Amino acid sequence: MFLGIDIGTTAIKLGVIQENELLYTSDLPLKTYGDDRIKFQKGDELLAALTAGILAIPAWMRQQITIISFSTAMHSLMPDNGKKQIFLWSDVQAASAIDRFKQTNLATRFYEISGTPIHAMSPFAKLLYFQETKQYPAEIHWYGIKELVMQYFTGKPFIDYATASATGLFDLREKQWSKEILNYLGIKATQLAPLADTTQAFEMLPEIRTLFDFSQEIQVVIGASDGTLAAYASYYSTDRTASLTIGTSAAVRQITKKIQLDQKKQNFCYYLKEDLLVSGAPSNNGGIVLAWAAEQVSADPAVFYETLPDLLTDTTPGANNLRFWPYLNGERAPYWSNEIKGGFYDLTLQHTRADMVRSVIEGMLLNIRQLVELVAEGEELSVSGGFFQTAALGKLAADIFGTPCYYAPQNEPIFGLYYLLEQPEQRIEENQAFLPDPVERDTYKRIASNYFV
Repeated sequence: MFLGIDIGTTAIKLGVIQENELLYTSDLPLKTYGDDRIKFQKGDELLAALTAGILAIPAWMRQQITIISFSTAMHSLMPDNGKKQIFLWSDVQAASAIDRFKQTNLATRFYEISGTPIHAMSPFAKLLYFQETKQYPAEIHWYGIKELVMQYFTGKPFIDYATASATGLFDLREKQWSKEILNYLGIKATQLAPLADTTQAFEMLPEIRTLFDFSQEIQVVIGASDGTLAAYASYYSTDRTASLTIGTSAAVRQITKKIQLDQKKQNFCYYLKEDLLVSGAPSNNGGIVLAWAAEQVSADPAVFYETLPDLLTDTTPGANNLRFWPYLNGERAPYWSNEIKGGFYDLTLQHTRADMVRSVIEGMLLNIRQLVELVAEGEELSVSGGFFQTAALGKLAADIFGTPCYYAPQNEPIFGLYYLLEQPEQRIEENQAFLPDPVERDTYKRIASNYFV
């Protein structure tokens, strides 16, 4: 049996898989601390939740696990000072520092080296800020979530190439920490974790193996990052290279064999395995925008989601010329700005609550359309996330993107881990298809041409 562990920013998900079948799964919530600028988790709490989650797996199942591997959230940074304080991608302490850095010629250079957008989310930005403010000793080690769990299970704080390539510190071509970038920050490679390929196996510490009653044959495989693994799960299970996930946030991703970068819009490009990369563009504003609309705009938050199909039927494309900018949480691609704000535009006395709700949904999807055009223009999409469990929303997405969208519920990082390490026989299964209506596709093409101006 295979145990995949996906450590995200809101929860840890565990999955036991055997012969392509998910036998056991559980979700363990994680608490985030801080304020509107500082966002961090406590490493001890994360490890305690992870330990409890593994111990909750039936003993007979644990004893048959031969591989354990990890998917972790990207862009985390933990100063190794004993506190195990993990700063998350959503931490924006570095916003001012990175805005100043963007004005230099090195911003272009470092993006080309690393494939990581120049933004406050990245460990590069956080390190830049911490070095400027001298908050930590000059020789301190800098780790993240992946290094924390590898240290716990193996005694060695390794980081994989995929997670490292999202730090802004990694040379995507040389597959090593960038001397140029580290020199600029004034840190040494020895202050970062040693690197390993995503499929590299390690021995588990005997005391950890005993704690969980694992077999002596168990191997710890380092794994990759959640975004790259979600893209790979989609690719492996649907044979489509382009995928879209809309959860709280959203991301369009493309499996590629070549480094693909756009200096103006700054898509990301991260390592996955020896012959594959994942190019893509993330949005801060996915389901979180609908959750806001449910609470602040809808007549009854309790039935908001179940009434959406009827609302979309009763309103018209374009929401009677009402526009909504969905930037309620700043925005990453294609603007990379923490200052951009959301709002209604062209709002009049004639607009109804239903028009407002429809415009919120359209604005969110038209923003994601920009990312689809950047990463996967003209391609069919494999889609996943809670958003697409409502068929009417999936159909609207297909109309707005102007391309078929195929729902793929197996687009989970845990399955991406399983496919990456086990390479089981591919079983391409067609799931629910959302096909664009030609008339509404053309309508949204016209609307999209001047929506965000």
